[in-house]
Amino acid sequence: MVSVELTVINDSGIHARPAALIVEAATKFKSNVIFIKDGMRANAKSIMNIMLLAAEPGALIRVETEGPDETDALSAIEALFLSKFKYD
Repeated sequence: MVSVELTVINDSGIHARPAALIVEAATKFKSNVIFIKDGMRANAKSIMNIMLLAAEPGALIRVETEGPDETDALSAIEALFLSKFKYD
């Protein structure tokens, strides 16, 4: 398992569009991808799980990946956060 703590740096937080991008990225990998915010765990391959985190701008999210391609999966998710979910 590998993990990293990421900050939501886009101005709108994680709403429907960023959540869809996260799910799209996570489902490309065999590894499990879990987001943790304020003790709440969410499967990053489920848009509803991601939306339920209600991650606002500035929120800290721990991302954990576990599986055969865990490092690549973590890198892809981190790149999305750093790109501000490809907009903004």
